[in-house]
Amino acid sequence: MVFSSLLFLFFFLPITLLLYFCGPRKMKNGILLIVSLLFYAWGEPVYIFLMLFSAVTDYFHGLFIQKYRLTSPMKARIGLLSSIVLNLSVLSFFKYADFLIDSVNQLVGTTIGTLDLPLPIGLSFYTFQTMSYAIDVYRGRVKAQRNPLTLALYVCLFPQLIAGPIVRYEIIERELQNRRVTLDQFSEGVQIFLIGLGKKVLLANNMGFLWSEIQQQSPGELSVLSAWMGIAAFGLQIYFDFSGYSDMAVGLGKMFGFHFPKNFNYPFVSRSITEFWRRWHMTLGAWFRDYVYIPLGGSRKGKSRLYVNLFIVWGLTGLWHGAAWNYVVWGLYFGAVIAIEKAGLLTVLERLHPVFQHVYAFVIVMVSWALFVFEDLSMSVSYLKIMFGFSGQVLMNEQFLYDAYTNAILFLLAFLGAMPVWRVLRERIPRWNQMMEDVVIPVCCLLILVLATAYLADDSYNPFLYFRF
Repeated sequence: MVFSSLLFLFFFLPITLLLYFCGPRKMKNGILLIVSLLFYAWGEPVYIFLMLFSAVTDYFHGLFIQKYRLTSPMKARIGLLSSIVLNLSVLSFFKYADFLIDSVNQLVGTTIGTLDLPLPIGLSFYTFQTMSYAIDVYRGRVKAQRNPLTLALYVCLFPQLIAGPIVRYEIIERELQNRRVTLDQFSEGVQIFLIGLGKKVLLANNMGFLWSEIQQQSPGELSVLSAWMGIAAFGLQIYFDFSGYSDMAVGLGKMFGFHFPKNFNYPFVSRSITEFWRRWHMTLGAWFRDYVYIPLGGSRKGKSRLYVNLFIVWGLTGLWHGAAWNYVVWGLYFGAVIAIEKAGLLTVLERLHPVFQHVYAFVIVMVSWALFVFEDLSMSVSYLKIMFGFSGQVLMNEQFLYDAYTNAILFLLAFLGAMPVWRVLRERIPRWNQMMEDVVIPVCCLLILVLATAYLADDSYNPFLYFRF
């Protein structure tokens, strides 16, 4: 089940809210845990035991680590190591086993059969959450949770279960045990959820449809500008798809009294790739910074070690996104660009006009999507050749003009949706704030709900890209 489905919007969510707010205070965590398990089991009843296994093992690991953290650091370290190995083993087995087998087969010419196991939904997200829990208990940042149902709720909580944001235990530790929902908070949650729904259903799905159409054109038919339009459509699809789902998760969290961290902050306004990754999938970037980059030494051990650490982190970031070499190359590509920026390019960029800074960031990001979208790297290279005019294609053709004309409004709406328009309006015209709060935003949210419902009822094209991560 996904948030952007009629089943969730008009059946699962209303019943869940009714049960939650009508239930006694002491039962609210239990109600949330049961509906979260039902939500997950709706699509993957088998893998629900895998998720519960992860919650149970990390519950006992947390207690063990806390017991020996001060009295016997070695035992606590062994407990932490056990937790990390167990979590990474589960993740590696389900997500990377076939990738490893295929790589070995190609490298040494063997014919080892692949496992062909379906990837458990949300595995990458909740595995990172449980690992951060064990690490934070070891570091003394949080106390081990003694109530197994509370820890199970942290792992299984349905708003952030399948696509993040990656919520660390310390962020919602208090809210897991004691939270209140005010009318203003609930209303804000509804607004954020509906904005996310609009991003996903009205923008991401239509951008995805355009990308699919352009992708189906043969290389001989594709013009240079069509190639740029196609990769821009894919980039906007993945942005609105993921940020929309993150918004829906944050909005749902507020409806139930939780404050989940923001995951996107208008990444397309960035003037460098360093800035882009401070605005894109922020919870994943913070996770790798705090649990990999800084423990490796960060920038504290000299420039050579800094660059090594950057490539390690970005290689892992690419691998987190998918079990294929193109994701690794995609991650290393960003690692290389950020390393070059840290070596001096950022200083050069700061002296340029903002227009050139935005163009630089835009081109680097568009090239990255060409690496990301094709699992076959030779297809990525072919597509990049067309984008930069190295394959002899014409600059534009009739198909490009037709696509540009018929999708002009879609791109305009996407541009407005990707820019901080509302925030700028509020800052520039403060006297409009009250009217926007009372009239404009509620009307827009209602309109989004109506249009999204009509779209979902009429069209079955509703992919969700981050499911596979």
